[in-house]
Amino acid sequence: MANSAAKAASQPAPPDSHAERILVLDFGSQTAQLIARRVRDQHVFCQLVRHDLTPERIRELNPKGLILSGGPSSVYEPGAPLPHPGIFQLGIPILGICYGMQAACRALGCEVKPCLSREFGHTQVRSADTDPFLVGVPDEWTVWMSHGDQVQNLSEQFQVLATTDTCPNAAVKHHTLPLYGLQFHPEVTHTQFGEQLLANFVRNVCGCHGNWKMSSFIEEQVQSIRERVGSSRVICGLSGGVDSSVTAALLFKAIGSQLSCIFVDNGLVRRGETEQVRKEFSEHFQTDLHVVDARDLFLNQLAGVTDPQQKRKIIGKVFIDVFREEAKSIKDAKFLAQGTLYPDVIESGANPDGPAATIKSHHNVGGLPAELGFELIEPLRDLFKDEVRRMGLELGLPEKLIWRHPFPGPGLAVRCLGDITAQRLETLRAVDAVFIEELEAAGLYREVQQAFAVLLPLQTVGVMGDARTYEDVVALRAVNTDNFMTADWSRLPFDFLQKVSNRVINSVRGVNRVVYDISSKPPSTIEWE
Repeated sequence: MANSAAKAASQPAPPDSHAERILVLDFGSQTAQLIARRVRDQHVFCQLVRHDLTPERIRELNPKGLILSGGPSSVYEPGAPLPHPGIFQLGIPILGICYGMQAACRALGCEVKPCLSREFGHTQVRSADTDPFLVGVPDEWTVWMSHGDQVQNLSEQFQVLATTDTCPNAAVKHHTLPLYGLQFHPEVTHTQFGEQLLANFVRNVCGCHGNWKMSSFIEEQVQSIRERVGSSRVICGLSGGVDSSVTAALLFKAIGSQLSCIFVDNGLVRRGETEQVRKEFSEHFQTDLHVVDARDLFLNQLAGVTDPQQKRKIIGKVFIDVFREEAKSIKDAKFLAQGTLYPDVIESGANPDGPAATIKSHHNVGGLPAELGFELIEPLRDLFKDEVRRMGLELGLPEKLIWRHPFPGPGLAVRCLGDITAQRLETLRAVDAVFIEELEAAGLYREVQQAFAVLLPLQTVGVMGDARTYEDVVALRAVNTDNFMTADWSRLPFDFLQKVSNRVINSVRGVNRVVYDISSKPPSTIEWE
């Protein structure tokens, strides 16, 4: 069997579905991924690439347009990230956003300086000219600014399209090149008509028709998988979550009975998870499903471990050992499928054309080691989460599964703070089940993007009846988010929280106090560990 590391990088994207593509050159913006998602809303494929991608490589990728993202640097600082100057001579339409606008304008003879009055937050913008780029946008509208520098001396090569009271060059256009610049951020929801501006650039300026559709993408992936796999068998690791389930559904559509799935029950799953996986896969796939009961092994290895990073390392190592042993029983298996998503690829630095900095390492990007000997298949690696959900619905998976909230790779180990024991996990499972059941009953489950319970490593005094208690504290967490890069705590109704608290304390033995987490990300994270 071939080494997976070599094979994983050699998986080209299906060419037809990406015939129209926009590239986002990333200069370190926190919203660079959001730009790509907004472009994809126009049914045009969009990729995030490194800021200094060469003109030669750009020609090979053959995009219809380029977007230069924002970023935290100042373009005049030594070592500031800058685009290759040759990209402005390619004849490809370019849109610079915030830092991207400053970098483009400076490369073409304009001056960028610190502005006298910084702009952070909502600002009123006024149109100063008419242009196809501004179609559908009123003469005055509200945008989101976040900058300390701005283009102050505009070259004669440019014309002003929009201004603010403190930013005379809020939107600009080059006279002879297909180049536009916006000092504000059209990709964020705070900017009115931001979606319209991006649509105008993609459709009116770049000439895209919007032919990237999920149904076409599915058929192209199915054909690609069939051609690559041939008569061999593929193993898919299941977690019970959306990504691995959609991966399995796509593979089943492509190769049917050649698919084998492995689900490792590590004892850290939600209540009823193993039974639910069995049921869903027997109803929808009728494929070869291996359920491995490794609960005792995981819990024995985790006994007495309280450090969250050490928990993750132990879980990862034991999982690989268990998975490897079970995979040996599957004959003729040559490929391993994983539910890697596009943000995982971006943040891991796994794409040679992608942003250079590795933000974090993901368990499912080249996750299982090369010595397992499988070639890697990652059919979702071009998709964002919302696109994966759309794919799952098109493949016929039930809505309850598709809209299930995210669940961390290490499972309940990162929600059971302190010691991990079978009893503490059962307490946590019971509380979590109550919370989710009540959210569903109140019609609130789809109103939040992630909700869960956390068992804290402390006990408090309580009174039940006439008896004094000293029992566990649990925290409830629910967040609203568009992208999981930032999140705000959900303003759940007080009456609802009271109902959940009462039910938990009355029905879950060993818990006498419930608290609600009202922290946002940042500065907090969504998970507690």
